[in-house]
Amino acid sequence: MPRPHVTIAARAARSAGNVILRYMNRIDGLNVVEKQQMDFVSEVDKLAEAEIIKELRRAYPDHAILAEESGAMGKGPMTWVIDPLDGTHNYLRGIPHFSVSIALLEKGVPIHAVVFDPLRDELYTASKGDGAYINDRRMRVSKRENLGGAMIATGFPFRQREHLPAQLDMTRAILGQAEDIRRSGSAALDLAYVAAGRYDGYFEIGLKPWDMAAGVLLVHEAGGRYCDFAGRDGIPASGNIIAGNLNVAKAMVDAIGQQATPALLKA
Repeated sequence: MPRPHVTIAARAARSAGNVILRYMNRIDGLNVVEKQQMDFVSEVDKLAEAEIIKELRRAYPDHAILAEESGAMGKGPMTWVIDPLDGTHNYLRGIPHFSVSIALLEKGVPIHAVVFDPLRDELYTASKGDGAYINDRRMRVSKRENLGGAMIATGFPFRQREHLPAQLDMTRAILGQAEDIRRSGSAALDLAYVAAGRYDGYFEIGLKPWDMAAGVLLVHEAGGRYCDFAGRDGIPASGNIIAGNLNVAKAMVDAIGQQATPALLKA
């Protein structure tokens, strides 16, 4: 049975999903702003985020919030971390792959997580120590023993293009052993797919907390592991993340570690 925090977060994610779907046929008329080079935000991101914050504030008025568009609000040991539309680039181009991501962190450690795919009506949930679920069905990471035959997901560092040569070297190293690599455009869904065993592993450079806070708990509770490029467990302050089942994560650390620059291996 879902924990109350997950129930509230799921309700908030579905409310945001309704906003996202409502505007899908009006994408050409949306107000879009470039926050940074190649990093866009639309009015849908902001409206969806407002729905999430409204639901969370109603249930937990004393909790802090860290939201992608609104920033940090409040202080305390309990913090909701929100990405109202993970995959904005896809959404604005009409590519049907994006999600809502909500996590509750206690002193920086994820304890509850929700990732919602409104198009497929897939709700991924997890609570620390309770396992991970997709639409109330238990999820487990894949059983693959190494990179041989693995399906790996990644993302390219549009915020940090100076790391692109290293990214290509790491991709080459992984692809030399794996079956294939996918780049889908939603970090939260990539991590959810790892938890569901659809992908065997995932790596990316320079993620923000809201990109990964929910997804990493899904992976962990599904029996997997997440770490930085040097193999240090936990949410990486660098944003450089590896996730997968235990065997694939280790193999990815080994392969990526040989190609990553010193800057990418820093904590």
